[in-house]
Amino acid sequence: MLNPQWLKSFVTLTEVGSFTECAEQLGITQAAVSQHIRHLEQKLGPLLLRSRRPLELTPAGNALTDYCQQVDRAHRQLELRLSDSDVTCGEISLISPGSIGLRLYPLLLSLQGEHQDLTVRHRFAPDSEVIDAVLHNRYEMGLVTQKPDDRRLVAQKFAEEALELVIPANACVNCWEDLEALGYIDHPDGQAMATRLLSRRFPGNPGVRNLPQRGFSNQISLILEPVARGLGFTVLPRFARLAFARPQAIKVTEDGAALVDTIWLIHRAEWPLSARAQQALHWLKDRI
Repeated sequence: MLNPQWLKSFVTLTEVGSFTECAEQLGITQAAVSQHIRHLEQKLGPLLLRSRRPLELTPAGNALTDYCQQVDRAHRQLELRLSDSDVTCGEISLISPGSIGLRLYPLLLSLQGEHQDLTVRHRFAPDSEVIDAVLHNRYEMGLVTQKPDDRRLVAQKFAEEALELVIPANACVNCWEDLEALGYIDHPDGQAMATRLLSRRFPGNPGVRNLPQRGFSNQISLILEPVARGLGFTVLPRFARLAFARPQAIKVTEDGAALVDTIWLIHRAEWPLSARAQQALHWLKDRI
């Protein structure tokens, strides 16, 4: 570890080009500046060609200059991350399930577009991964569809999202046989979602596993593509449907009882959310 005072003398010396001016600017003696440079050179080798005017850096001197710049950037980034005074600077880190993520990520990018000093870091993940990431401080906040019971986490209601039966725009579903004729487009959470919704819409049905499966995709943004092409139906959360690029090619059947899930915002209980994160959450809630 290099002494910060030595590095400060070196950086100032390279900026002003004179031992005398460097000493005056730092408020120390010229002998002290020379001693600091000598200590660095004992560790790193020759840094300056003192016979040249202005001073000329050796390759080791150029390397140390780059190092000092990296240290300065890291220091400023640390101050930015720890500072809570300016809600328009720093990082917003959010991890969420796919459907709500499809809705929020473009909004977060719009927020970043308004405040260029913000950085958005977002990850799509299932509930279990969201909880683990927040518990281990990899993300400041997360969204989950099932409220966790871990005392290390604070969970508060963020939004509600309905499950929807989505069919091709030119299709019609009035009974279970209509679903059989269409066939099912599956996805990683599809069996559980379809079972929950279809048991309400069609009580006593044989079960989604008995429907003809017409396709599968693990990319939430692509699940509705085969539906739009008339190849089958699926069951998805509402925000995933709203994010689809061709809404005119699909439609939602709304007959029967609605099934609405709560989406929970979680963060570590030991410390509050940063002012930057709270501001971002207020901004998002106003738009969803």
